[in-house]
Amino acid sequence: MPATDPQLDNPFWSSLRSRHRALALVAGEVARYPPQFAPFLGIADADVDVADALATLVAPGETVLLLGIAPRRLPPGWQLALLENLPQMTCPQRIPVPDGPEIVELSTAHRGDVLALTALVYPHYFRERTMELGRYFGIYQGERLAAMIGERLATATHQEMSAICTHPDYGGRGHARRLTAFLGNDNLDRGRMPFLHVSRANLRARRMYEQLGYRLRRDIPFWSLRRESVAA
Repeated sequence: MPATDPQLDNPFWSSLRSRHRALALVAGEVARYPPQFAPFLGIADADVDVADALATLVAPGETVLLLGIAPRRLPPGWQLALLENLPQMTCPQRIPVPDGPEIVELSTAHRGDVLALTALVYPHYFRERTMELGRYFGIYQGERLAAMIGERLATATHQEMSAICTHPDYGGRGHARRLTAFLGNDNLDRGRMPFLHVSRANLRARRMYEQLGYRLRRDIPFWSLRRESVAA
């Protein structure tokens, strides 16, 4: 694994305490995104006493997700489960942008199209206000949003590429490659290193990112944390 980078090793906490600080719901050394933005929670380090903070930030019956760092100790009534170890990839150099259709910046006027596409092909983590975490871009084919990409986790020096997805009717046309190269280059020009997370099972996406120039930085653990419902 490459050298330790505290920001990338604990990306939810890093993002919530820097670029997304104004959005963060914070209790002690625990922070989370409001549920309408993302189901993500971060902690300062694994040895934080999280009992009071979790009770304040997470509702009974709710599940949140953690990345990189999880608490070593939990109070009764909580269930922590490792979902998978996600490849975390970075790209330190500009990428040639393939030719293709116009790339448009997506706004609230496009929210319905974005939610429809993510509900179809990226359903687990995209919420009603996720678009407000950063800039989002897309490629339209006629009136239909064919592909999109966005910015999600962020610090002063790093920017996550997220929600990279293509409508099944428009696969194989290079839209995802074009969008990924475009937005990564734009962030490099702004002095921010692009990074992303991808499921190890998503071989097609991993292969595309590798071909573009993204390289594995580390496998980073991804957990779910559920608060048990209050007994009737």
